[in-house]
Amino acid sequence: MNKLNEDIFENTRTTLPLMALRGLVAFPNTVIHFDVQRDKSRVALEKAMKGGQELFLVAQRDLRIEDPEAADLYTVGVIARVRQTLKVAPNVVRILVEGVGRGRLIELRHKKEYSEAEIEMVSLDAISSETERETAEALVRIVKELFDEYVYLSPTMPKELILNVMAAEDPIYLVEYIASNLMLPLADKQALLEEDNPIQRLTMLSGVMEKENRILMIENELNEKVRESMDRNQRDYYLREQMRVISQELGDDVHSELATFNDKLAELAKREVDEVVLKKLSEEIDKLGKLPTGSQEAAVIRQFLDTCFALPFGVYTKDKLNIQATERLLNKEHYGLKKVKERILELLAVRQLAPDIKGQIICLVGPPGVGKTSIAKSIATSMGRNYARLSLGGVKDESDIRGHRKTYVGAMPGRIIGALKQAQSSNPLILLDEVDKLGNDFRGDPASALLEVLDPEQNRAFVDHYVEVPFDLSKVLFITTANSMSSIPAPLLDRMEVIDLSSYTREEKFQIAKRHLVPKQLKQHGLSAKVCRITDTAIYGLIDFYTREAGVRKLERSIASLCRKAAKRIIAGECQTVSIKGKDLEIFLGSRRFRPEKIKSRNEIGVVNGLAWTSVGGELMPIEVNILGGTGKIEMTGSLGQVIKESALIAISYVRSKAVEYGIDPEFYKKCDIHIHAPEGAVPKDGPSAGVTMVTALVSALNNYPVRYNVAMTGEVTLRGRVLPIGGLREKSMAAYRAGVSTVLIPEDNMGDLEDVDDIVKEHVCFVPADRMDTVLKTALLDFPKKSYEVKRGEIEVPVTLPVEKGGLGRIQQ
Repeated sequence: MNKLNEDIFENTRTTLPLMALRGLVAFPNTVIHFDVQRDKSRVALEKAMKGGQELFLVAQRDLRIEDPEAADLYTVGVIARVRQTLKVAPNVVRILVEGVGRGRLIELRHKKEYSEAEIEMVSLDAISSETERETAEALVRIVKELFDEYVYLSPTMPKELILNVMAAEDPIYLVEYIASNLMLPLADKQALLEEDNPIQRLTMLSGVMEKENRILMIENELNEKVRESMDRNQRDYYLREQMRVISQELGDDVHSELATFNDKLAELAKREVDEVVLKKLSEEIDKLGKLPTGSQEAAVIRQFLDTCFALPFGVYTKDKLNIQATERLLNKEHYGLKKVKERILELLAVRQLAPDIKGQIICLVGPPGVGKTSIAKSIATSMGRNYARLSLGGVKDESDIRGHRKTYVGAMPGRIIGALKQAQSSNPLILLDEVDKLGNDFRGDPASALLEVLDPEQNRAFVDHYVEVPFDLSKVLFITTANSMSSIPAPLLDRMEVIDLSSYTREEKFQIAKRHLVPKQLKQHGLSAKVCRITDTAIYGLIDFYTREAGVRKLERSIASLCRKAAKRIIAGECQTVSIKGKDLEIFLGSRRFRPEKIKSRNEIGVVNGLAWTSVGGELMPIEVNILGGTGKIEMTGSLGQVIKESALIAISYVRSKAVEYGIDPEFYKKCDIHIHAPEGAVPKDGPSAGVTMVTALVSALNNYPVRYNVAMTGEVTLRGRVLPIGGLREKSMAAYRAGVSTVLIPEDNMGDLEDVDDIVKEHVCFVPADRMDTVLKTALLDFPKKSYEVKRGEIEVPVTLPVEKGGLGRIQQ
């Protein structure tokens, strides 16, 4: 070791100017050079030059820190002597230093313009025993062998460096010389510098060099592959250019066509395309070049290549995930549909946080005309994605989804690949319309083919039979629509998240017509709002008397009919402007097609207002009961289904069990015939929700209780008189409001569904929850209960009396 100046040599502790190194570790017994740029480092260098030319060099932990503190520096560094300085730029000094000893940082002191360090000299452990010397010698040989392998993998190593390493015998010098001159990780170099045991140093160095050799070997293999690929591409390019020039000289169109395909292949290779695709297309191009121009196989390959190059491999559009803008667009284009809009906004929010999320396949289920298709198009517009629509109604052939083998005459790709070709991007929004109307026959089951398309774990490599190469569908946003879930196969339905779109209420239809349909039809018929005016009463009249549907398609056609008739009047010169009011509808459209649903204005016995759900919305469904003299026969009419007939039998059994309490002759089922009827006998009816209505009608008819005319009800009843929940409360409540009902009896378990009921309905209708039939009867029947029926027991007539439940109409929620 070179001697330091006398002060440092005589003391184990000293103070020297400190210079922090970025990305560099200095070692004793080695000479290194580097550039000094930082102001503090230059001042520290000047202080060292004015003193004994000694510096304390220590590495930084984080290269980005400009003014490091003690915690930002390693604790062990090198005391170095400055051998040479050279100014290479106005603020850059290149210095040559020699490491003369190790030091440990005790304290960092910040001066005004530089930093100095109090350091403690650190010496290495001595190799004393014979065993340690033999171990050190063995490790030196291992390190030299690893270095020799390193030199083989890095042929640019200087010869002087190689000779110095091979000639070195001192294990301490060997470690420091190799670590100083090789490109090893900073952390590994620092660990070698801090280690005090020479044998442990050699062990660490051998491990580091073995790791570096493995990395160099992998790096060389990769470089070799890249070099071979470049050589092959250059060779192919040279040969193609030769073929192109020869074909131009000969006037041969085949080579020109091949050149065009090769140019397209080169463009395709620039995108992120699977190597399998490029290899397949390259093979087909080579095959085309070997076939005669007019052969049938050449025509098949030519069509195949045209189809493949038209597909958007590696083409992606950037999503616009602005929730506020999407919400404004949905509210502008669609009225109502709160739950659907909320789910769409949730979808966009999740995609904004996790862009690579998979498996969000939405199925919009609802009756025709409620806006399923237009909702999907609005989602595509709001996200900035390309849009493609597939109509699956009536599709029976599996090849419509997967395509045909190109060996068949007239073969073509399937509808999924066709939609991607139409959308011209690999991440479009594809609408699979009418998925519930898929069929199947001897040609296969298209619903089963869709299982792979809609499964995010499988559609990463969807293979069409015609294209024969994998296409990644995982980034496609699939939205499906259906009118009913019952006809969708269970495995296919399991892959989708169902969102129900219920039928529009009267108020929603009015708002949609006023905001969207009327302006749209006026514009399509060349009219303006000043020339033709359709009033609110006219729109309500169209909804009530000329249409009966779940959506608004017939309503739009009716508005179009009014616009046509108005246009005819204006062109004929009969008037300059047309104002259509509700009373004018019969003049324009003829007599009313539907009569309004209105409740009777008087209380009746045996007639109760029930509520029913249909595909076109809710309806008022009165239940009538007549009690006739007879032998106990039960008649049920009105196109009743099996479930509603069972509800009628349950109602009769319940009334029999409660006959005494309700003041009814317990023997009525033997002495009377019961006729239950639901009007509009041509319309089929089914379901359990008419149970409470039938019980109320039976009790009214058997004991002459008048039924309040302004009360309607819905709910399933059990043999014990419990009222069970039902569905379609939103539509049923709107039907009650439209008919003029002021009180609606609903099952208590349906109270949570009142959130979905329209605000205008909740303002005008009083909802009474019921969990037992007694609540229903007390609310709907006048003078209930009367005196209980007297039962004869032997010679004595014993009147049966039961306590009457207090509470009036029960809990009423508006």
